[in-house]
Amino acid sequence: MKRFAIALTALTISASAIATAPTANAATNFDQLHRDNLDKDAVNFDQLRRENLDKDAVIERPVKAVDFDQLRRDNLDKDAVNFDQLRRENLDKDAVIERPVKAVDFDQLRRENLDKDAINFDQLRRENLDKEAVSFDELRRNNLEQN
Repeated sequence: MKRFAIALTALTISASAIATAPTANAATNFDQLHRDNLDKDAVNFDQLRRENLDKDAVIERPVKAVDFDQLRRDNLDKDAVNFDQLRRENLDKDAVIERPVKAVDFDQLRRENLDKDAINFDQLRRENLDKEAVSFDELRRNNLEQN
């Protein structure tokens, strides 16, 4: 049992080393790409940001807090609609109406459409499967050979 556990551990370690090896070699060096872009006269956003921060580009303005309760009371004083009261009245009246919903029988609709000479996709699919199927692997190989 001990040998099995050791073998399993060794197998797991070797599999993880094999799995991570390609990703370690293929890691993109973003710092190098950044330097290359800067050498090509790309915009240096780090420098622009520093310059803007030095200019105090951010302006702080005091914002007055809005008192929504006061606004609501003011609107009610102006004869605005009192939605709370309206809601209570509607709930008291049982304003919610329950209507029965008829279930749709899609099988019946399908049969009716087939009776009207609509395309029978099931039959079309069967016919296409009966025909010689396209080999996508073969098409892919042909396209690769052409390039």
